[in-house]
Amino acid sequence: MLEITVKTEKGERHVRTSPEALAALVGRIGGDGDRFLVLQRIPDLPDVFAQVWHEAGGAYTLEHRDGDAGRHFQVMADGPGPVIAALTGWARREAGWGAGLGWSPLDTGPVDEVPPLALGEDERAELEKRVREVLAGGYATRAELAELAEEYLVSGDRRPLSRGQAQALADRLWLERVAEQAAWQGETDPERLTRAFAALEAAGITARENFTCCRGCGESEIGAESGPDARGFVYFHTQCTDSAAAGDGLMLLYGGFDGSSETTAGIGHEVAAALRAAGLGVEWDQDPGRALTLTPLDWRRRLVG
Repeated sequence: MLEITVKTEKGERHVRTSPEALAALVGRIGGDGDRFLVLQRIPDLPDVFAQVWHEAGGAYTLEHRDGDAGRHFQVMADGPGPVIAALTGWARREAGWGAGLGWSPLDTGPVDEVPPLALGEDERAELEKRVREVLAGGYATRAELAELAEEYLVSGDRRPLSRGQAQALADRLWLERVAEQAAWQGETDPERLTRAFAALEAAGITARENFTCCRGCGESEIGAESGPDARGFVYFHTQCTDSAAAGDGLMLLYGGFDGSSETTAGIGHEVAAALRAAGLGVEWDQDPGRALTLTPLDWRRRLVG
């Protein structure tokens, strides 16, 4: 699989897609509402991307950027073949992936300067603490992190951070976390959890990570996530994620779609077994009215973006 995220004009988000799936996406674009793809690396890095635009009957406009505005280039292609080859090479970080395409520098205009933050030490510390908490959770994108930074200190008509200031702060803390995770070795506990959830999903149990903001919303929305053959569900919400990132373990909520305690207990046993098979510690007294808890848990979730 390619270590990229692909976003489409239709609002789709494909994480770690295959070369064949990427080729199909390139071949598909051209119709109304489905004219471009944006590729980002995993983890996403500021001002590093590739993208392609195509309208039916016209050429393909291919771009890539690798850092500051002086590293933004564009080329036109007559058909999807060269675009697929270039984007696949970019995704694989192959040496010389764009050679022979006749790239031209792309002038995107002047870059707006971002003024320094006008925050007191207490507010700055509070804001950075919250952004780092969400970063440690590992599910936010760079855009979501910037939105959090922009809105966190808003009070009445006071908006102490502009969008540019919020993005700059979010990107700085994002890159700190990217550098930190570069030292991580092997499979982490959140990756074991994802592996267990994939097994549960394949077995007919709807499994969702970081799903909704709270238990009430999760209970009301999990049914819409499930296929007609799903027997039950397991999920954890964003408050559970915050708890796990803080080192307090992870609470998992589960149940059966028929509402019976027997089905719920059976789902609980299946969930606990899948988690233990993935190498995670599970605390559960087998009471269908009580949540499962993953502990001890070393919450190091690698960023995607």
